[in-house]
Amino acid sequence: MPINIVWSDIAIRLLCTLLAGGVIGFNRGEHGRPAGLRTTMLVALAACLAMIQVNLLLPMAGRPANSFVMNDLMRLPLGILSGMGFIGAGAIVRRDNFVAGVTTAATIWFVTVIGLCFGGGQIALGVIGSATGIVILTVLKAVEERLRQDHSGKLSLVVDPSGPDENEIRTSLARAGMKISACAFAYSPQAHSTELNCDLRWTAPARENSSVPDVVHALAGRAGVIRIAWAPAVK
Repeated sequence: MPINIVWSDIAIRLLCTLLAGGVIGFNRGEHGRPAGLRTTMLVALAACLAMIQVNLLLPMAGRPANSFVMNDLMRLPLGILSGMGFIGAGAIVRRDNFVAGVTTAATIWFVTVIGLCFGGGQIALGVIGSATGIVILTVLKAVEERLRQDHSGKLSLVVDPSGPDENEIRTSLARAGMKISACAFAYSPQAHSTELNCDLRWTAPARENSSVPDVVHALAGRAGVIRIAWAPAVK
């Protein structure tokens, strides 16, 4: 970090920070994340301004001979970094076993560090860090969606005597790669119908968690199926 900076240096640092925060914020906002364009740019700008202020204060005497006060300038960016950690923690939502917002919190913390890099005059480091972060948020997201994960869901069927029996349903689910972890059975003599409720587990790419499995559509088209319901289990 240079001891003396001029306004052209400050302008370059601010511009690089806004560009990096804007690109990353656009990516997050495009996917509907809580910390979008404005939030990400403001976080990066705050960190950058903190480091610029530290840089402007560097030429000042840290402790005059007649004073016991120590002017520790690095407390300012460290305080900014800690404060952004609290903002990031507020973006994390936990509901039962489902946790959301972790990537958003990490992004807020990441753009804070990028802002500190640009504000401290490490332009090359900030550019490399920003480019790496953009690659992680874009390219690796597509890779992550193709990774096979464990999924679970609940299937409920009501069939009449002409519909598939329990063994046929189990066979269809097994052929689709689904395992029944729990199963409940109910029979109604008045309606001559059978109800089957199953908790299912299977392995598939992450993006398939938001779609109804093909085997459910196939069972829905079978003769004798009075009602069928499907719901993915909340992780």
